[in-house]
Amino acid sequence: MRPDFDVGGYAERIRRGGPYFRTFVDRPGLAAGVLVLGPGEEDTQEPHETDEVYYVISGDGLLRIGDRDYEVSAGRAFFVAKDTAHHFHGNKKELVVLYFFGG
Repeated sequence: MRPDFDVGGYAERIRRGGPYFRTFVDRPGLAAGVLVLGPGEEDTQEPHETDEVYYVISGDGLLRIGDRDYEVSAGRAFFVAKDTAHHFHGNKKELVVLYFFGG
């Protein structure tokens, strides 16, 4: 497996079509990827079987975790416990987020 990743390149491929996320590390103990949502685009993810951390590269909007909304902006990070309902919503700009799953 390569040790370096062109996150901007993955984001550009997402913008050109296909799923709104791309996992670029998929190992038994760790997964990582990038998520790109256009303004108002729907985030359809379901709860995951492992803990997750999001790091916001750019954009705005909200992240609903359980029944609470958190403001999203560049440089913020969020922890979502496994099996917890969550999704991004309300973004008026393109939202670009790195995600990391524990093993």
